[in-house]
Amino acid sequence: MNAAASTPLNPNGFPAAIEHLSQHAPFDLMEAEHLRQLVEGLNLGYYAKGEVIVSSQQGDATRYFIIKQGVVLSEQGFSRDEKENTSWELTEGESFPLSALLSKRSSSSTYTAKEDTFCYELDARDFAKLLSVSTQFQDYCTRRMAHLLEQSKQAIQAQYANSSSGQQSMNTPLANIVRRSPVTCAPQTPVREVLATMHDLGIGSMVATEADKPVGIFTLHDVLNRVALAEIDLESPIIAVMSTGLTSLPPTAAAYEAALVMAKQGFRHVLVTDNDKLVGVISEKDLFTLQRVGLRQISATIRNAADLATLQQAAGDIRQLAHNMLAQGVAAEQLTQFISTLNDLLTERIIELECHDAGIADSPLCQSGICWLALGSEGRFEQTLNTDQDNGLIFTVPEGETAEHIRALLLPVAKRINDALDACGFPLCKGNVMASNPEWCLSLDEWKDKFSDWIFRGDMPVLLNASIFFDFRALYGKRELAQELRSWLNDKIKDNRLFLRNMTQNALGNRPPLGLVRDFVVGEGNKLDLKFNGITPFVDAARIFGLAAGSAETATIRRLRAAAENWHMEEGEVEGWVEAFLYIQLLRLRLQHEQSEAGQELSNKVDPDTLNNLDRRILKEAFRQGRRIQSVLEKYFQF
Repeated sequence: MNAAASTPLNPNGFPAAIEHLSQHAPFDLMEAEHLRQLVEGLNLGYYAKGEVIVSSQQGDATRYFIIKQGVVLSEQGFSRDEKENTSWELTEGESFPLSALLSKRSSSSTYTAKEDTFCYELDARDFAKLLSVSTQFQDYCTRRMAHLLEQSKQAIQAQYANSSSGQQSMNTPLANIVRRSPVTCAPQTPVREVLATMHDLGIGSMVATEADKPVGIFTLHDVLNRVALAEIDLESPIIAVMSTGLTSLPPTAAAYEAALVMAKQGFRHVLVTDNDKLVGVISEKDLFTLQRVGLRQISATIRNAADLATLQQAAGDIRQLAHNMLAQGVAAEQLTQFISTLNDLLTERIIELECHDAGIADSPLCQSGICWLALGSEGRFEQTLNTDQDNGLIFTVPEGETAEHIRALLLPVAKRINDALDACGFPLCKGNVMASNPEWCLSLDEWKDKFSDWIFRGDMPVLLNASIFFDFRALYGKRELAQELRSWLNDKIKDNRLFLRNMTQNALGNRPPLGLVRDFVVGEGNKLDLKFNGITPFVDAARIFGLAAGSAETATIRRLRAAAENWHMEEGEVEGWVEAFLYIQLLRLRLQHEQSEAGQELSNKVDPDTLNNLDRRILKEAFRQGRRIQSVLEKYFQF
């Protein structure tokens, strides 16, 4: 680096520098005195096209660079791939080398001026001082992806301010939602007295406690079934008509966790306990007072549905609820869990109805011998507003029967289930990866044979097409069949280097589309595919980490965090991957929401020119994180 090319900023230029930096994160959020402190310590450096600005050969990083004008090429030094696959551009307002400065080490990347470039430069000692006084600067430097995501989230909430005004944030701790101290009674309190108290106080539930620990809950919903219709003596103890199978959450749990419990178990209330002691009761009304469509309402409709028409309406309500939650700022991870949970319930009810109509609901086979598998994004709990079907069936073969005979019985029912799902807005899989395909309606032994072929005899193209099958999870029926298959599979994959290498090579073939000339490499119609080019690199890497560790997890985020623990990876780096994955998921959800509002066909393809500057910058950073996770994957599994 040419030190002579770097000169202190002229004080007369401070106002212009402050104005310029204020247009970029994190400087746009810094306090005025801290931003001035930064500017007063800056030098201005000039680098000619092709000149190396920072590299590992220079030793520990000594300066913090902010691009004032020009383009800088960042190249990772440890990958064996081609240069274009391991480099990306940094443009005006972006900074480097943060990781090296924070760790007080040399940079693992080489930064080169791609064209004549001017950089603001801050000495490492002044950089450290600024970190210690500016919370916003420190947050950006240590949590860059999370910091940018928070800015994006704030922008989304502002965009949807009118529709989300006053709505409860699903990230809010339950402690902040509990509106009053819980009203309790002793288990032996007469039913009559409890009903009178509930009426006088205008409350919908009563909790029986012993030593402040909940032992039962009674709600207005119970009055009809458990008291009036059952003709219970009103002098009977309340515990006799209470629900005693209690579910509770701690005060620190988020609102969305309570909502998921209500949806999964059909509850209207969730207890909040601290060290087993009751501190409050959360009702569905507390969570969804201002939402037109309630989560428990939808789940109850699904459970009680007697025909396909009711389920079709429920499917529409799921999509409406997802739109409402997106508008109020619910995070992508939570929103995809909500969507997947409700879609699971919908699928389960369709299976129940179709098995009943086929006359096999009460047969031994249907009761204990089949397991419906969710595959792909549904298997990972990562469904968006635009999702097709990926499913399969495992079945047992009773003694004296053959797999072919059982398959012949199940295929017509599976076809009806797939068609019903299609009618509810889940299109038939174009690749025919569905339980109605004989290829994916198999006995447990046949599934093991199928996976054996992929693991031990399958080449890279075969594994590429089979990858979504490794994300299977049980959705309905005899879950032990899926558990046995997963346990068997993990044992076969463990230490299978050829399989892991082939999976890794397939994963590395799909690079995040960062451009050398433009920000992004776009496809037909100037579009980026946020699913294939965006989240798939993270999904593929997480799958390989999970399979190599013998994990039963299928969700991408859980797989990544488990990998961090198994391989002692740096937590901050892994969280960067997680945040990048979640941002791309959020962008997909926003895109599909906007397409739905405009009456357009839902897709995962976006024109990057339609994104605002903040979203373009975050998407670039998310794709860089995708490149980084692939480099780590290559390092671990290219043996």
